[in-house]
Amino acid sequence: MVRLKQTVERPDEDTYERRLERVQEHVAAMSRRRFLAIPGILGSVIGGAFAVFEIELLKGKKFHLRPPGALAEEKFLATCLRCGQCAQACPYNSVRLAAAEEGIAIGTPYIEARRIPCYLCEDLPCIKACPSGSLSKEITDRGNVKMGLAVIVDRQACIALQGLRCEVCYRACPLLGKAIALEFRPHEVTGKHAIFEPVVNFDACVGCGLCEHACILETPAIKVLSLADAKGLMGRHYRIGTKTG
Repeated sequence: MVRLKQTVERPDEDTYERRLERVQEHVAAMSRRRFLAIPGILGSVIGGAFAVFEIELLKGKKFHLRPPGALAEEKFLATCLRCGQCAQACPYNSVRLAAAEEGIAIGTPYIEARRIPCYLCEDLPCIKACPSGSLSKEITDRGNVKMGLAVIVDRQACIALQGLRCEVCYRACPLLGKAIALEFRPHEVTGKHAIFEPVVNFDACVGCGLCEHACILETPAIKVLSLADAKGLMGRHYRIGTKTG
């Protein structure tokens, strides 16, 4: 059977080169402002990376997906060169470079799942392109990626949980039947109708965001959160591995 590779066109209005140019302008402007405001502190960029003292300033409060293989955030911010090579290597234009207004460390790569999720390429070209190791080359299997964790954040809005048949997030998952399963249960109100509830498998979910991107609601009922935030919201819509006796 011949499989056709899904392609996503790169938006003409937001090319990699234009985005990199904007990021470089933000970096230069911020470096000048810091240099003038804090005498004696070196405000230059060394080898394409911010000096360590910049890291706390540039951290964003909002969670953003990092590309596959990203180190823990502290290490990632300290080692990422802001070179943009991972973004350039992404065939779907999923990886973007953060600007100042995006509330995240300037120049670092991130993924906005609702816009363009990670399509979890078999060969993980973003990792191969990273020269600094901030995207770990120890990750060679896409099933071992851990960008975040999918969570049904609005159970009232989720169509499937209202008793209507919707398998969109389940079908969108690249690890079909592994990361998201559909579990049958009777409707709690009528007792007659069936509900096929999407249940996330914690061990298998890689946090690619394809489910969030595919959700047909205007505001998605399922979103990818950081692992720490997701664990705080874990409920019946999770399955944590499988115990064997």
